[in-house]
Amino acid sequence: MKKVLMVAYHFPPLAGSSGIQRTLRFAQQLPEFGWEPIVLTAHPRAYERTSDDLLDEVPARLTVKRAFALDTARQLAIGGRYLGWLARPDRWMTWRFAAVGAGLSLVREHAPHAIWSTYPIATAHVIGRALARKTQLPWIADFRDPMAQDGYPADPATWKSFKDIEREAIADARLATFTTPGAAREYRRRYPASAERIRVLENGFDEESFAGLPRVSATEPLTPGAVTLLHSGIVYPSERDPTQFFVAVRAMADAGDIRAGEVVVRFRAAGHDELLRTLAQRHGIERFIELLPPLPYRAALNEMLRADALLVLQASNCNEQIPAKLYEYLRAGRPIVALTDPIGDTAEVVRAAGIDAVARLDSVDDTVALLRRLIPAIRAGTAPLPNADYVASASRRGRSRELAALLEAAVLRR
Repeated sequence: MKKVLMVAYHFPPLAGSSGIQRTLRFAQQLPEFGWEPIVLTAHPRAYERTSDDLLDEVPARLTVKRAFALDTARQLAIGGRYLGWLARPDRWMTWRFAAVGAGLSLVREHAPHAIWSTYPIATAHVIGRALARKTQLPWIADFRDPMAQDGYPADPATWKSFKDIEREAIADARLATFTTPGAAREYRRRYPASAERIRVLENGFDEESFAGLPRVSATEPLTPGAVTLLHSGIVYPSERDPTQFFVAVRAMADAGDIRAGEVVVRFRAAGHDELLRTLAQRHGIERFIELLPPLPYRAALNEMLRADALLVLQASNCNEQIPAKLYEYLRAGRPIVALTDPIGDTAEVVRAAGIDAVARLDSVDDTVALLRRLIPAIRAGTAPLPNADYVASASRRGRSRELAALLEAAVLRR
């Protein structure tokens, strides 16, 4: 069996990010397709929050090396302030120093055939590239989403570091992978000389994580007597700005379309509760909004199964991205309310799954029109559900098979 060294910041016991699932499921499933993973990750001290709920799913025989790392904002700040260069390209830049040495040790001990590193922690690609250059092993750079974008990162020096890292990774990696067709198209445009080496490797859901969860019914709603729209996961202030959605909720309340106690919008583990609380107060809709803390992973999946509808927020500045959570939403088999740009990749996936409930996140009128149509359908049990055949095609096991094929191609490629 061939071996692959996987460089990933997001790995248990990190809590609060669905990005963990990509690396964890690859690590679980790649052996089925002829590849033995070896994981190089960060020491848990670098994680802002930790949880043991996924540690039992890390395969017992998996080699996991946790290299020294610090979070600049928490562990190198004085009086809440720190030097900017200590957070470029990200707050975990210290990870690279120990990780390169640890990676070389793993290469000597295990003799992997390839290296794989994964964003959105840019330092992972810095480590992956350094290891590939030192060992001459083929490297797959898993970008997931675009790095340097218009206006992101906002700090010019950080933006430049992102741009340098992506340019070097595209040049040096045998293959570069993205989770959406739009992101892959954009990078083929940016780097036409490397276009043939840029591939799509989507996210997905893990069927085993849903195994054994109770089959809930309409008699077990999240909020008895009310329609509950659930947003599970982080609400980013720019990329998932809910301001116009909150304005739409207020407009519907003023028009008598919805009443407190009959409609609830639940934000689970939003990560920016104070922002949401302030927006709810500003627009006078506190009685419609619930802000709740994180749950263990399977408990969060169970909550999705019980929701009356699942809420997607994705701004047009992320048209080339698809929230990883969306695939879990699809597997949950509940109605989906997608507030996103109709021409973006997120909307394309939602429509491909047979869901027509799409409205622009930044349009109050579009959102009101959608909710006026959809909420009665949810109450009546006639809201469209994800197409079963499409959902079946989006499992992470299928993605692991695709990654194994890409690893084979990277090893053979010269």
